[in-house]
Amino acid sequence: MRCHRPFCRNTSLAAAAVAALVLLTPAQVVPVRAQAAQAAQQATPSDIAKSDSAKPPASQKTGAGNVAAVDQANLRRSKSLTSKAIEKVKQVAKSAGDIFSRVPCLAPKGGAKSMGSLPHVASKLAAGEPVVIVAFGSSSTVGYGTTSPEFTYPNRLAAQLHRQYPSADITVVNRGQGGEDAPEMMKRLQVAVLDMKPDLVIWQVGTNAVLRNLDPAETAKLVEDGIARIQAAGADLVLVDPQYSPRINERAQSASQMVKLLGRVAELRHVGFFPRFEVMREWHEKQAIPIDNFVIADGLHMTDWGYACFAQLLGDDIIKSVGQIKLGVNVPSNVQTYRPM
Repeated sequence: MRCHRPFCRNTSLAAAAVAALVLLTPAQVVPVRAQAAQAAQQATPSDIAKSDSAKPPASQKTGAGNVAAVDQANLRRSKSLTSKAIEKVKQVAKSAGDIFSRVPCLAPKGGAKSMGSLPHVASKLAAGEPVVIVAFGSSSTVGYGTTSPEFTYPNRLAAQLHRQYPSADITVVNRGQGGEDAPEMMKRLQVAVLDMKPDLVIWQVGTNAVLRNLDPAETAKLVEDGIARIQAAGADLVLVDPQYSPRINERAQSASQMVKLLGRVAELRHVGFFPRFEVMREWHEKQAIPIDNFVIADGLHMTDWGYACFAQLLGDDIIKSVGQIKLGVNVPSNVQTYRPM
């Protein structure tokens, strides 16, 4: 199958290993440039226990011979941990690289139409300055449904940006909290997001509001208040609306209203907008991808492939914005809407 997206590219093992080691958990800050030494930490306690069996008994007398034996045991233990860590990295890298081999992640028909999105973060990346990205949201930001922590969308995005800018100082912070929506998120906005002094905030919101029958208009009002605070802090922002999935589609009227209102708020406040609902609907209706390819059995959360393609399309837009800045494209700062459809 012909390669369609950057995840399918043949990269060096070293680059894949570094990308595979970028691990994020909620409320955990993870620099993209992860050190290879972290690989040794992936060994399990049983691995360490087996390695410890090579150590000489503590009752042995000390001496030159015993010191040498201890050194040899420590060397064997170190090699054992390293080899296990390297093997784990290889497996993770292969899984990450193969995610689109069977079902490619294609851009929506018509391509991504980035209209000056994310000028702040793009300018900093283009200038080689440190960048902090905060992923803010609920369980699909946490990554519920993934088979491994490195397959959450913030980790996928971090890995993609690292491959594109290998020398850049990029930090991604995952501030997802399962079960929340705008009312709960607004209560922790200051500590979870603004105190991190982010350059870019990716705010996934609205899904739980639909499931809980919250008033879409009230949700939109809270989101607009949050946008104002994020803008006042000098950060770029991308809003992400609910996912297209069976459980959301059961509440079609509420979901449709939520999607429209969030898009309207993004337009009025001149912030980025990633229409996840429409993108996922295109996967199913126009690309003929079965829903269970991108939604897990609970009918709500995304699969590894779904999170990966979502992250890939979002990362493409960030990269495109940086390219525009580097080329000196004069993009009005008050036009920042992401329109992948």
